[in-house]
Parts: sequence; structure tokens; C-alpha cells
Amino acid sequence: MNLKITALTVVLIVVGIVALGVYYARPQTNRASLVVYVADAYTGEAEFLASGFRNFTGGSQPLVTGGGSFTLAQEIGMGEKVDVFMPVAISAVTQSYLHNYSPGWAIAFAADQMVIAYTNVSVQGEYARHVLANYTLAADNPNNTKYWYDFFLALSSGGVKVGISNPNSDPAGFRAWIVLEAAGYLYAHNTTLFSDMLRSTHSNYTASNAAQLVAPLSSGQINFLFIYRSSAIAKHLGYLGLPPQINLGDPGYSEFYAQFNYTLTTGVVKGSPIYLYITIPLTASHTTLALRFVSYVLENSDVLTKFGLTPLRPAYLYNSTAPPAQIAQLISQSYVEYAGQL
Repeated sequence: MNLKITALTVVLIVVGIVALGVYYARPQTNRASLVVYVADAYTGEAEFLASGFRNFTGGSQPLVTGGGSFTLAQEIGMGEKVDVFMPVAISAVTQSYLHNYSPGWAIAFAADQMVIAYTNVSVQGEYARHVLANYTLAADNPNNTKYWYDFFLALSSGGVKVGISNPNSDPAGFRAWIVLEAAGYLYAHNTTLFSDMLRSTHSNYTASNAAQLVAPLSSGQINFLFIYRSSAIAKHLGYLGLPPQINLGDPGYSEFYAQFNYTLTTGVVKGSPIYLYITIPLTASHTTLALRFVSYVLENSDVLTKFGLTPLRPAYLYNSTAPPAQIAQLISQSYVEYAGQL
């Protein structure tokens, strides 16, 4: 009897050791790791910063998850344990999405712009080449509104498929429609002309986020894709740059961008410069470490130029509550400046 008990005990110990080994072998269960949620277009940038932070602190690698900013925000709003949130829309940090887990502050630390991406495969068709030819004329004559009109007319008239992500899950989606509205206003004296044409011809192709549209673009299923410039660079896509008046990438045109808007399921959003933000949701399990990560990102944002982003120095703090003491210290060190209400 005693022998049987001893054997059973040994078996249980061995099983327990194996289970512990499996537990600690899974990086997703490492409770010492920061959990970072980031807009899908910036997963590469976030992973690069996370690796640098790991080397800087000597700690474990932060766990980076990408997705549409609004989709990720909704997960956090339902209580998902996330230490650092890096969306590309400031509204994703508000109570509309994060509910009671909104920290009341967010910092814009890098700027981006909208472009129209393509691949060698996606522009093999005759009409796609026609669109490219019109773009070349416009780009070579940037002040000629007729050439820009011809380009956007060709793009939206139904001859090509245009990828635009779902605006309610991915901010790149509503920004694409705002670009089309601004182009209509400037080049056609009709704000909704190009967006209405694209909808009426059913030539827009959508997905949850812009990253999911890269494969259809590469295969030629769609011809062009509205996407952030940094993402086009990271994914080695060809892209068509747009004038600063419509690319949402120049803070000097902030008031002009704000004339255009898009209605989401959560309400109306206005056009604004594209910034990548960082904050710490109230679901965070490692607040102190998360604050160290935020400080590291702000102090080392210059590395983001390699990804096609423009670091903001100083970065812009938007808040409706007093920021944490560590953030206030960054303000005193001129890494951050107050920019307005969240």
C-alpha cells in the first residue's frame, strides 16, 4: 500500500514538473512581459521598439499584437489586460471605445500620411496603366488641378478595383474616404464626386484592416490600395504620393483637413493629421514598466525615420486628466508638450 502511494506521488510530481515546463515555455503566459496593442500598420515599428526596450532594460520581450485601432480599443474596453496601447486615431483612446478603462491621456509621437499603393502585378491591366499615366502627369505638374482631377476621376470611375479598409475597425479606411472628399473639393469643386463614384460603381474592395488587403493587391485581385506610407514602405509596395493638401500628413493643413468628415458607427470623425499615439489603458497589469516603455519610445523616436515615419519632437500630449508623474517629467524635459483636450 505504501509502495503504491509512493509511486503515485512520484507520477504526480513528474506530471507537475512537465506542466510547469510547458507553462513557462509559452511566451504568451509570461506574466512579466508587457502586453502591447498596436495599430496593424505599425506592428513592425512596435516590435522594433520592443526589442530595443528589452535590450535597454535587460527584461523580457514585450508581446506585440497588431490589429485595427478601433477593434483593439473595443477589446480593451471589454477589459482585455493590455499595458500599452498604440493606436493611429486619438478617438480610440476615448471613453467611446475604452469606456471606463480610458486613462484620459494619449501622446502623439510620430506622423504619417496616406498614399495609394500598387504592385507590378496589380497594374498590368490597360486601365490600371491609364490611371498611372494620369498620376504621372499630375505628379509632374503638382499645381495643375485638371491633371489631379483626371487622375482621381480615372481612379474612381469603376475601371479599377480600389482597396479601402473598413472605417469602423481601421482608421485608414475613413481616412481614405476623407482623402477622396478633399480631392473632390479641390479638383472637382464637388466634395463627394469621387467618393460617390467609387461607391456607385462598386469598385471599392474592403477588409477589416489595410494589412489584409496587401495580399489581394499583390495577386492583382485589386489594383490600388489606400494605405499609410510607412506601411507601404514596410511591405515593399510601390506607392503614389499625394499632395500635402489631401494626404493628411501635414500639420500645417490641420484646419483644412477638419473641413471633411466621415460618419462611423460611433459618431462623426473629422479629418486631421495622421499621428501614431501611445498611452497606458487602465487595464494595465504592469503600469510602472509600461511608463518606462512610454519614456523609452519618446526618447528614442528618431529611429522611426527608417520606417518612413516623421518623429514629433516634442511629442504632443492630449489629455482630459492630469498625466502620470513620469509623463509630467518628460514635459519638463521638453520631450512632450501639451497640445489640447483628449
